[in-house]
Amino acid sequence: MPHDHHDHDHTHDHDHGGLSPSGHPYRADNDAPLSYWQRMEIAVRELMIEKGHLTADQVSAQIDRMDARSPANGAAVVARAWVDPDFRARLLADAGAASREMGFDIGPLHLIAVENTTDVHNLIVCTLCSCYPRNLLGLPPDWYKTREYRSRAVREPRAVLREFGLDLPDSTTIRVHDSTADMRYIVLPARPSGTDGLDEDALAALVTRDSMIGTGLPRTP
Repeated sequence: MPHDHHDHDHTHDHDHGGLSPSGHPYRADNDAPLSYWQRMEIAVRELMIEKGHLTADQVSAQIDRMDARSPANGAAVVARAWVDPDFRARLLADAGAASREMGFDIGPLHLIAVENTTDVHNLIVCTLCSCYPRNLLGLPPDWYKTREYRSRAVREPRAVLREFGLDLPDSTTIRVHDSTADMRYIVLPARPSGTDGLDEDALAALVTRDSMIGTGLPRTP
């Protein structure tokens, strides 16, 4: 499915460095002229305010709502799937509907959950820009938006995962999923062993942001 260049998750014209030893790409300072897309956003926003279609306070309130979203929402969804087989099945069949069932408004996005198993590991990327399920996971990490990650995750996913500290056996199949403006992904990581006695809240605390992107694993208890 083609990317929509007007999607608000997209960022452009940033110059990024390479990967650090920990696998997190270095990023140059953003003290550079505004990109075309940044200038366009400012112009449209100011015009909408001038025409009375919205107010500056409404813009600020929406930004605050977006900033308040965090990976904790996605972690709650994952924890529910770990303890409730019926919910897990609904999540894998229609991740958007399952997320809304828990009270998380993900908007009109087509959200797809992909499940890690002993044989398959899933990795999420947006090869063009930074498409990401922000309504469920909050803002994407900076490294997710770099050209380095966007290109190498497709070309050499196993090497990228090793740089993030995730060295998978050769027998594990790695599936790379390319997010688009209309279709986003969340990884359902495998439940850690030794967690049988934990409730949903305790399980959710083990779910990391990176484990829902595929560059990491949940914490161990």
